[in-house]
Amino acid sequence: MAYPEEVKDRARALRRSGLSVREIERELAGPGRMTVWRWTAGAHDGPGARVKAARGRRAVDLPEVVGDGPIYPDIDPEDKDAIIDRLMLENAVLRGTHEVLKGRALSSLTNREKSQLIEWLRAGTGRSLRELTGFLRISKSSYEYWRRRLRDPGPTLREEIADDVERIFREDGDCARGYRFVHARLAAERGPVTEKAVRDVMRERRLEVVYKKKKPGRYSSYAGELDEAPANLPLRADGTHDFRADAPNERWVTDITEFKLPDDARKVYLSPVVDLFDGKPVAWSIGLRPDAALANSSLEAACATLRPGEHPVCHSDRGCHYRWPGWKAICERHGVVRSMSRKGCSPDNAACEGFFGRLKNEFFHGRDWSGVSAEEFIGRLEGWMRFYSEGRLKLFVEADGGKVYDTIDNRRRRLGYAA
Repeated sequence: MAYPEEVKDRARALRRSGLSVREIERELAGPGRMTVWRWTAGAHDGPGARVKAARGRRAVDLPEVVGDGPIYPDIDPEDKDAIIDRLMLENAVLRGTHEVLKGRALSSLTNREKSQLIEWLRAGTGRSLRELTGFLRISKSSYEYWRRRLRDPGPTLREEIADDVERIFREDGDCARGYRFVHARLAAERGPVTEKAVRDVMRERRLEVVYKKKKPGRYSSYAGELDEAPANLPLRADGTHDFRADAPNERWVTDITEFKLPDDARKVYLSPVVDLFDGKPVAWSIGLRPDAALANSSLEAACATLRPGEHPVCHSDRGCHYRWPGWKAICERHGVVRSMSRKGCSPDNAACEGFFGRLKNEFFHGRDWSGVSAEEFIGRLEGWMRFYSEGRLKLFVEADGGKVYDTIDNRRRRLGYAA
């Protein structure tokens, strides 16, 4: 029943005049005691008078001191026995938090901690389960779940997934994969699992992709312009780059990177030609000298895969290898369109730099290459380059927006392209 504001105002005025809630109930001859109490709870005079309404279902209702004593939203302030019983319950709960949970604040208790506290209180105070779960704001089902877990904890989620996480991390042999890949594969195998749990397991078992530390200073191999450079075709007018391709053999990128072995004074150099359609290394050359022959041989091998009518753009940095007559002649003979980065601007060839980063993080860094000769290393690098297309899983966003992990070669076959 809705009462007019005049009745509520009269109840507050009577409370300020000193009448009790019971007396106001009899005076008004209509509203009950709890209704009168709710109307008049804020009408007490005196310093510090205030009322805090109950908020939400998770917070624990502690008393607010109003006037001469505590006041509860669900207890008639005239019912002294109920107030005393509630105070005894609060005292037991606070003692329990000190004994069981080492003084944790009530407002920050988890359901597991609340269940521990309820077990202690039921054994020591004889309070009913309904009373304790209601006071601590935990459902009976949550309490029962944690009660079983506390008695028979069993393996934690991290313990359950640890072996699977390590298996996925290592299943590609020499290819170390990051936590996003491991999480996606694990979720596909066993259903939803948090990324944080995967990261924690990988951290505990030291399953990590080792990134090369940056050295102080900056080295530049720039030796001046040899001739007029071709246009920087991936560069857009707004300064960003377009490293996309709608089909194989539309856009390539190339560069040369080096590997330094601990027990062989010779360095190993890799010159790949990478297709921007899906990141496939179309062809590559590996050698002990970063010369024109290395660059030219990888381009020749890539051009050998072209079909009639295919004339890709091949983008590179401004290295001298890509400005010698031999390189130009290969491009002209096969109809390859040359493109070059701006001077001293490595982001202009970020697609190839990214390929080198994945290669070194997954295959080279963080591994012990002691005692490995340059020849042995070249053989293992050849194997990894083939594995990158044939066996390494990669995340692709398909035309319909769906995401799928697949190998580069298998995806090409699915799309009707030659692998």
